[in-house]
Amino acid sequence: MMITAVKSLADRLVSSPRRLWAVAFAILFALSASWSIATPIGASPDEHAHLIRAAAVARGQVEGREVMVPHLVGGIEGQFAETGVELPRIYQELKDVNSCYVFKSETPASCAPRLIDRPGEALVTTAAGRYHPAYYFAVGWPSLLVPGAKGFYLMRLMSALICSALVASAVVSAAEWRRRSFTLLGTVTAATPMALFLFGMVNPSGPEIAAGILVWSAGLPMLMNPDPQLLNRRLARLGIGALVLISIRPLGMIWFAGALFFALLLSQKGAVREVLRRKVTWLWGGLGAASAVAALAWSSSHPDNSIINTPSDLTPLAAARKTFDFGLLYMKQMIGYFGWLDAEAPAATLLVWCGVVLALAMFALCYARFRDALAIVGVMVGIVVIPITAQAMQARQLGMIWQGRYLLPFAVGLPILCAAICHERLPWGGFAWRRLLVISGFSLSLVNAAAFLWALRRNTVGSTGPLLINPAHWSPPGTWMLWLGVYTLAALALGLFAAVSDNRDRPLPQSAGTAGGDASQDPPRLAGAHAEA
Repeated sequence: MMITAVKSLADRLVSSPRRLWAVAFAILFALSASWSIATPIGASPDEHAHLIRAAAVARGQVEGREVMVPHLVGGIEGQFAETGVELPRIYQELKDVNSCYVFKSETPASCAPRLIDRPGEALVTTAAGRYHPAYYFAVGWPSLLVPGAKGFYLMRLMSALICSALVASAVVSAAEWRRRSFTLLGTVTAATPMALFLFGMVNPSGPEIAAGILVWSAGLPMLMNPDPQLLNRRLARLGIGALVLISIRPLGMIWFAGALFFALLLSQKGAVREVLRRKVTWLWGGLGAASAVAALAWSSSHPDNSIINTPSDLTPLAAARKTFDFGLLYMKQMIGYFGWLDAEAPAATLLVWCGVVLALAMFALCYARFRDALAIVGVMVGIVVIPITAQAMQARQLGMIWQGRYLLPFAVGLPILCAAICHERLPWGGFAWRRLLVISGFSLSLVNAAAFLWALRRNTVGSTGPLLINPAHWSPPGTWMLWLGVYTLAALALGLFAAVSDNRDRPLPQSAGTAGGDASQDPPRLAGAHAEA
């Protein structure tokens, strides 16, 4: 009865693309905004550098003078090339506000001094001064309206808003498949707790991952499950995702090329020709090319002049071997390793998330055709080989710097790709698919909430503190119980929403006002789900 009621509610909520986008956006924003508010300022990777960069760009300081700053990273000493900018004095305190608890997981964030907005400005340096300014301008402008620590939270919420909008568009793309339960589950699985955490921080990794999810979710149905009436819409989503991905950093071009390659590998006969016939394809292609040229021009004109004293025995081969050995660690970091990699998610989160991804992959491989299997294996190989190659090439200049989150814009494609192949190949008779999907969605929801609780415990009482947080030495605005409740409800809504939204016996939605459709028709609607599984 409960599942039937939830399914009926889901059908009403997704009765149109706009309503579906709004519902998905609300859920995703609740999740990412919970991370924004419930995480202490300075308790996410390099956020002080990104906050400074965002505030500087918003004030017109896109450039700055180079300052060589001594650093010790991973036991390797060096002179890091940072960018000096003039900002309110509170930004000067950001670098050291977390020094009493960062990398000390048993120490709660209550030891950190309070950030106070003092009058005047000071020279502040940031290691993010060479990064493309587009993202920083998009999230930095709230600091002009609200000074001090409240401005930091507003910048986080702006980043959460942007990422939630991108992934909500990916959810709509997933719902346009005939059997949307599988494809929605693939998109939800791609949004790992680590991805949601980064969505809520001021960090370019957040929109980079969100754009990766959108590119995979829009590109695969466009070529695997083509519909002329949906083509312009899918091209627009793919184009927006590509523009964001390419504008974040040069690696985005590789992530986009990888997603496009596997979509082309699985394309139906005639789908590419139909795409190339559309004028809008060339428009988005031109915008993407211009964005790529601008990104490369910015990157080449802002080189990293840091001097790292890497050990003589850190050869490319040695770096490759170490990177291969760290494979499990990178997997953990892609699913849930919060703070400054000092707040690990519980083992259940890792096991369940990997279990759902592997289940999708195994089902897809069982019924895969040759090209399907080639694509699945190709993405898996890429997830292993890309970090090894990148680290081997960079080790002598930068040391062992790779983290799992760097690969997420590409790795999110694995569950999305496998779910798409399951949609196309799996027979739906003789197996309790609905039960499998409900169990998967519900399990992901629970372990997602558990990961949030584990991160809260680390910041409020320390990683060795009581699981039932009492008393809380540090508490976010509104208390930790409020945000745990909001996050848990949103996680359950997202997981169950994906699991019970099945429209396998209904036609694909019609799109009004696009090529191949009649603009005088009623607004586009997504088919309801009234068939029995």
